Amino acid sequence: MIDTSELVRKLRTTGATRVALQFPEGLKRNAAGVASALKKAGFFVVISGDPCYGACDLATGLLEMVDLVVHFGHSPLDDTPCIIYDPYRMDFDPGVLGLAIPHLISTDIGLVTTVQHTHMVPAITEYFASRGITCHSAEGGTRAPDPGQVLGCSYGAARNCGQTEILFVGTGQFHPLGVQLATGARVVALDPYCRTVEVVSSERFLRRRFALIEVARKAKNFGIILTLKSGQQRRELAERLVALRDDAFLVALREVSPDELLNLGFSCYVNTACPRLAYDDQERFPVPFISPQEFEIVCGSRTFENYQIDEIT
Repeated sequence: MIDTSELVRKLRTTGATRVALQFPEGLKRNAAGVASALKKAGFFVVISGDPCYGACDLATGLLEMVDLVVHFGHSPLDDTPCIIYDPYRMDFDPGVLGLAIPHLISTDIGLVTTVQHTHMVPAITEYFASRGITCHSAEGGTRAPDPGQVLGCSYGAARNCGQTEILFVGTGQFHPLGVQLATGARVVALDPYCRTVEVVSSERFLRRRFALIEVARKAKNFGIILTLKSGQQRRELAERLVALRDDAFLVALREVSPDELLNLGFSCYVNTACPRLAYDDQERFPVPFISPQEFEIVCGSRTFENYQIDEIT
């Protein structure tokens, strides 16, 4: 449940009376409860029902009918006006951290996590310090400002910690895989809720991507996706990729969906929008859906040995 008491206090200090709520997919079921609490507190409330994939995907269009937007689940990427962020912090029992110790080979490690747990970085660091293990956490830049914070599109904090072994604390497999690919470090992933620990291997991921690249080499034409979402838009990159081949064309759209791409009819698409689309959702798309770096391999301007995971910096 989302505690609305602090949110109500914060909203009242702004003088706003009309408020829009935006939730990522995993938190959308909280929408009715939060809206009800704000309505009882005297606010006019609009709920954004569109898909939301992060702070790069703000519902700024709703500012035409409300005073501000409350964006849940993420921290700010920039200083977009009239947006309030509620990162939705999640705690866990620090005792579960002990499960990772047998899997660590160094006593000097990097520490990364997602925004839901960055408030626990000091407690995690203290836990390991009491057991003779030093944790290093670094800021990741404007997109990931909390020490130790990584995003599915940004692993600066992992690189900046400067360690050859990194502990990822959080759920899911994509973030620790991204950390491993972005840094080349040995990565240990601890899920504090499932109580599982895994030494990350990118071998299977790279085999699948190599096979996809080989299929993409046979494409008759390429659609270079340019999203209209400001937090994901990489126009300079998209235009550079279009210039690599005569059979590559710029395709601008807001929502990247299998149906839209099927209707457009290209035999391969190159994604410059949210990097996770190419990695997580490939099976949903009717043709190869590859990253900018993978397209460079197809074009011969990069080798597979120089493979890099796509990031937005």
